[in-house]
Amino acid sequence: MKKYDFFDYSVNEALFLSEKEETTLIDLMQNIQQEYHSNIDKFSQDIIISQLELMLNYADRFYHRQFITRKITNHHILDRLEDILIAYFNSDTLAKKGLPTVQYIADTLNVSASYLSGLLKMLTGQSTQQHIHNKLIEKAKEKLSTTDLSVSEIAYELGFEHSQSFSKLFKTKTNFSPLEFRQSFN
Repeated sequence: MKKYDFFDYSVNEALFLSEKEETTLIDLMQNIQQEYHSNIDKFSQDIIISQLELMLNYADRFYHRQFITRKITNHHILDRLEDILIAYFNSDTLAKKGLPTVQYIADTLNVSASYLSGLLKMLTGQSTQQHIHNKLIEKAKEKLSTTDLSVSEIAYELGFEHSQSFSKLFKTKTNFSPLEFRQSFN
């Protein structure tokens, strides 16, 4: 069951089916029901299990297809994600609570963290955490290039307790230390 990502989702993420896909799944359920209510023999269990496995494989196919065919709707989620991150990074919440968690973002979007992660990976190739870090680095670059705040002050405003953690993340993401980045503007 762990091979099917959608079992971790909550009720907010429906599997969007075309009429044809819905008919396919209903037919499989009817086959299972018919087999269950027929005279049981030594093949019954294997046939029911095979039908269930086929249903799961179709569901997996339909699940992955929806990310491709529902791109317009998915872009709304990307837009909302961007709005949430902008609002969070422009408020004082960042300094008080630190970086937003993946769960916080998912809850705010009314989707599960697993669904959000799968969606973002499919659309952008990046995880939710990477999107959060990208927004953080964007905000850090802005502060480094437009203010005279020290790296420690910027790190604190961005929710870091230790400036070393901020500097390490910044260098990992940009290949520059915060000071090197700032000096490139002088």
